[in-house]
Amino acid sequence: MKFTKSLIKGKLVKRYKRFFTDIKLDNKEIIVAHCPNTGSMMGLLDEGNEVFVSKNDDPKRKLKYTLEIIKVKKNLVGVNTHFANKIAFHGLSNNLVKEVKNTNNIKPEVFFDKETRFDFLVEKDNQKTFVEVKNVTLSRKDKLAEFPDAVTSRGSKHLKTLIEATKKGYKTYLLFLVQIQGVTDFKIAKDIDKEYYENYKLAKKAGVKFLAYRCKISSKEIKIEKKIKIIND
Repeated sequence: MKFTKSLIKGKLVKRYKRFFTDIKLDNKEIIVAHCPNTGSMMGLLDEGNEVFVSKNDDPKRKLKYTLEIIKVKKNLVGVNTHFANKIAFHGLSNNLVKEVKNTNNIKPEVFFDKETRFDFLVEKDNQKTFVEVKNVTLSRKDKLAEFPDAVTSRGSKHLKTLIEATKKGYKTYLLFLVQIQGVTDFKIAKDIDKEYYENYKLAKKAGVKFLAYRCKISSKEIKIEKKIKIIND
């Protein structure tokens, strides 16, 4: 996924009310940028962290700037959760996810039942596969990415529904989209959300497949780069 315009560099001042960040641009101007990430953003919000923001001059927008990338310990982290599915779609469409490639059709946002829809329904020959995407931005140890960064009841619900889809004959994947440079491994943060970890184990036992793919991140584009190892306790 390529950014349509060049990103603007600055320094993080603070995040507040979940959706707002104060950014000091290189020209010393302080701007307010929309924060398109409702998670805790644990480990990302230290004052002075280098950031990249996009600018949109649409007069209908309340905030012209959007926070896109934060640099933490020399590693770029993509924080715009709205882009996760776009990055995943590009990866699926271009055979960057080797477990789900050479597909006939990829449908986004498909309902499985009245209450739940998955990010993608992938069709290949007579096989239908659901792919759910989770954006990953947490890294508390060097080279290690983790999910979730806060308790996620919605995430647990998706795991339970993936189990139901598996029972009905669908192939099912949960793709952890790791928007963190430099990491080599991934694990479930069970100390943050034990229920999610237990549901992860149940889903794995039921036949749901779990994948973790790291992204290549720059101020020009973000795209899937390579598969990384999932560490199972």
